[in-house]
Amino acid sequence: MHPISLISFGYLHLPTDPDGRPIPPTADRIEDVRDRLRDPAAARDILDLDGLNPRVQDIVLNTPGAREPLDNLAVYANLPAGPAHRDRMRRRSP
Repeated sequence: MHPISLISFGYLHLPTDPDGRPIPPTADRIEDVRDRLRDPAAARDILDLDGLNPRVQDIVLNTPGAREPLDNLAVYANLPAGPAHRDRMRRRSP
């Protein structure tokens, strides 16, 4: 298994380009889950906690649809290194 770094960020908290569009972190892959998952900030009692807190992890992982992007990232991390392999996976993915 290849190690991966997972960085969570909120688009509303990112710096913007001159046209006002958010600039996401530099990454090989970004999973935009804004349309698939509810905003964890809706659980007001966790706003001051970070993603390392077990309470936050429990709420996020039990959100309907949260496991799918994590499973996709696990598959991605197991791929042989190199852009050619990633391109083949992209062409096969629905």
